[in-house]
Amino acid sequence: MGRSKPAWRQAYRALEHGHARSQCTRPTIRVFPPEIGTYAILFVDMQHKRHRADYDPYGRWHKSEVAEDIDTAADIIDQFERASVQDRRAFAVYVLLRSRNI
Repeated sequence: MGRSKPAWRQAYRALEHGHARSQCTRPTIRVFPPEIGTYAILFVDMQHKRHRADYDPYGRWHKSEVAEDIDTAADIIDQFERASVQDRRAFAVYVLLRSRNI
């Protein structure tokens, strides 16, 4: 792909999950096509489940539920990838960068 590994690693690690979650739940997410809106909902849901798994010492998860979540995520990621590259890039900027008023 021709991108520098250190620059890609920096961009990859730059995502602040709290900010991304906040952006995914704002009403402005509706400006994106449905494939991206559905992905945003998935992001929030999977983040919530990951936090439960990481921080709930009494939580119980069934293998079948986890397998279903994986299948759902794969389907939604496939849908996301069918969105235009311009919309996917705009979404990346939307979740990565904080808005500044002019």
